[in-house]
Amino acid sequence: MLCISQDNIEQAITCQELINAMESALKIYEENLFTMPDRSHLDIQENTLLLMPCFTEDFFSTKLVSIFPGNSEKKLPVVDGVLVLNDGQTGQPLSLINGSKLTAMRTAAVGSVGIRHLTPKNAKTLGLIGAGVQGFHQIQFACSEREIETVYIYDKFSTHLEEYCQKLQKKLPRVTFKVVETVESLMEYSKIIITTTTSNTPVIPNQKDLFEGKNIIAVGSFKPDMRELPDVLSETVDQIFMDTDFAAKESGDLAIPLKNGTSKVSQLLTLGKLITGQVQLSDNPTTFFKSVGMALFDLVAATLIYQKAKEQKLGTVVEM
Repeated sequence: MLCISQDNIEQAITCQELINAMESALKIYEENLFTMPDRSHLDIQENTLLLMPCFTEDFFSTKLVSIFPGNSEKKLPVVDGVLVLNDGQTGQPLSLINGSKLTAMRTAAVGSVGIRHLTPKNAKTLGLIGAGVQGFHQIQFACSEREIETVYIYDKFSTHLEEYCQKLQKKLPRVTFKVVETVESLMEYSKIIITTTTSNTPVIPNQKDLFEGKNIIAVGSFKPDMRELPDVLSETVDQIFMDTDFAAKESGDLAIPLKNGTSKVSQLLTLGKLITGQVQLSDNPTTFFKSVGMALFDLVAATLIYQKAKEQKLGTVVEM
């Protein structure tokens, strides 16, 4: 079995390679060329354990993920875990992959697929709400997809933001990073806005003028009671794009507006349908993409990482 570490993953693949792979995964989803049971949730107070298996003809994978929101205050990753990749023909375990890094990178890549298809090619400004590990990766991937010049960052835990920006500057030396004191300022200055929080209440005020002409990429909410975005967003956009059909039930950002009648089922579309040409993008400049993730993303990402690591002789071979 090939053990692939966090550093190995970063060495093995580029942002663009993974974005392309996640775009392919969304096509596979539309073609239904996979088997994926619902992911299992085990909630213990505010913490969550997820079990995420997925099968295709050539490979299958199982990811075990822990999500501990309180870790951000301890300077520890909120999301952690491991993934096992198996041969689809023999069942043989092929690789054990760092699940925290894989999750962070594939989620960022999915967000950037949304940026690829839902934002202007000349977008130069980006806003991030939620300066954690996921936000760090979202910025890197977004800047590989668009020629971003300035990134505005807001986080209610503002004590670490200077160090956060310094780390980003080393990764993206040509980009200017600015910390803002209010969400309203971030919305005013940014064309693309990414939310990566674990909030149970909207992190942006319920004001329509804040959203008009903006492109929203939301990746934080993954439970029905978690919500980053207010009702007014559903009233501002024509279409609501999501990565999976079950996102409408799994995320409060979609489930709550549907329940209270703010949004309509007819607005909901999977991004894969846009990518495959089954639907067309409306003329409304305000766009919204909600991602909750799925095990198919992990499997496609893990397969790419495993193959690239083997080619480059990365990782550690162990006997089980």
